[in-house]
Amino acid sequence: MKATALLLAAALGCAPLAFAADSDSKTPAAVPAASATEGEVRKVDKDAKKITIRHGEIVNLGMPAMTMVFVARDPALLDKVKVGDKIRFSAERAEGVIAVTRIETVK
Repeated sequence: MKATALLLAAALGCAPLAFAADSDSKTPAAVPAASATEGEVRKVDKDAKKITIRHGEIVNLGMPAMTMVFVARDPALLDKVKVGDKIRFSAERAEGVIAVTRIETVK
């Protein structure tokens, strides 16, 4: 049992590294389904580096479905979307704000 727990911990610890490995690529990596939340863009404020999203439950933040404003960790993310777009995104809580860290449109 102890060996299984160690293997699981090691595998989970390496998962973020595998995801981050694509960050230098010119092609943006797809948002992993396990950490992704579906949503719809309601407002994009490039000057303030913020986006308003009507979203489903954000499991990693323990947040229920709602409409809220997020900071864009990378303001270039806001160039990818417009009001009304259906999206899949990831968000994290850091430095006192909840920031969108990845975003992609869904067809």
